[in-house]
Amino acid sequence: MRLRLRQAVALRRLVLTGPAAGRGRGRRAGGAPTRGRGMAAAAGAAGGLRLVDASPGAAGAEGFKFGPWDIAPTEVFARTERSFAFVNLKPVVPGHVLVSPVRVVPRFAELEGAEVADMWLLAQRVGRELEAHHAATSLTLTVQDGPQAGQTVPHVHIHVLPRRAGDFQNNDEIYDAIDAASEGQAAAAAGKPLDLDEERKPRTREEMAAEAAELRELFAV
Repeated sequence: MRLRLRQAVALRRLVLTGPAAGRGRGRRAGGAPTRGRGMAAAAGAAGGLRLVDASPGAAGAEGFKFGPWDIAPTEVFARTERSFAFVNLKPVVPGHVLVSPVRVVPRFAELEGAEVADMWLLAQRVGRELEAHHAATSLTLTVQDGPQAGQTVPHVHIHVLPRRAGDFQNNDEIYDAIDAASEGQAAAAAGKPLDLDEERKPRTREEMAAEAAELRELFAV
């Protein structure tokens, strides 16, 4: 009876946590989580996310589309077989990035179940890493699904924004800023506490590539 009970407990642990449960979950000897490759592997095994190499020269790291527009491989910092994360032309806050399915799909309801799960798992991982990287304390994750919701690019995407206390005078004004950035218009007045230029001009390709290269180190596989 005791043997059967132990086997049942072991099986339950395997189902709930996966094989990574017995491998230290990517922690150093002192118990602190590891960064870089170790954390990427541990998080992927435990959470079902399978990152692949997002380096510009890696196999498959080309041909990304965001609606009708091409996304340069140098602007992508994390990806799976179904989803990719890339830097923003006009970020609302430092670390404001986008996560999209690789397949160009205009509306959320048109995604396959596997794409939904993979995209949100990647957004979760990106949010966790960027919140720590930017010394933030919270996250805003939002989807604009359809033109009347403020969507201007016909390709499902999640906005991931690291947040700090006082970054906006009125918290809900961040959504106005996202709308303004998505439309390529002037930044909302609420962005002023961040000391951003009032018009928040689009960044250069070089600036975006530099940010992506820095973030890519957080997702090395």
